[in-house]
Amino acid sequence: MPTQIIAAGGLITNPKGEILWIYRRGFWDLPKGKLDDGETIQSCAMREVQEETGLNNIQLHQMLCFTNHNYFDKYLNEEVVKRTYWFHMSIPDMQDGVPQLSEDIEKIEWHSLNKARHCLDLTYPTILEVVEKFRIQLNKLD
Repeated sequence: MPTQIIAAGGLITNPKGEILWIYRRGFWDLPKGKLDDGETIQSCAMREVQEETGLNNIQLHQMLCFTNHNYFDKYLNEEVVKRTYWFHMSIPDMQDGVPQLSEDIEKIEWHSLNKARHCLDLTYPTILEVVEKFRIQLNKLD
């Protein structure tokens, strides 16, 4: 039975409705990270997004979904299943963000769903799931 790792992250929107994308290790991604001992899923998501993007005044909204990702962890030397809980978050003012270079994040970009094709074409299947859940929620608001 693979070891389970719990993580949390966010799909962040700015006042223009654009989504924040991070570019790491050759792929477009959303900020996320592992749950620390004694931490709630919500506080983990907020901490990881802030650390990886440098954004301030992040507002946490509803959970969008969770995803499961199987991979071989070279540090644990075993197969793991990473379950990531994804939240919609927003910032009240325009910010550029600062990529966390120590986590191999090369750049941060904001794009509307209509102009994010290059991100969607070069991302992970789990991130496509999160974006689709967000798109469904947007359509419910219309």
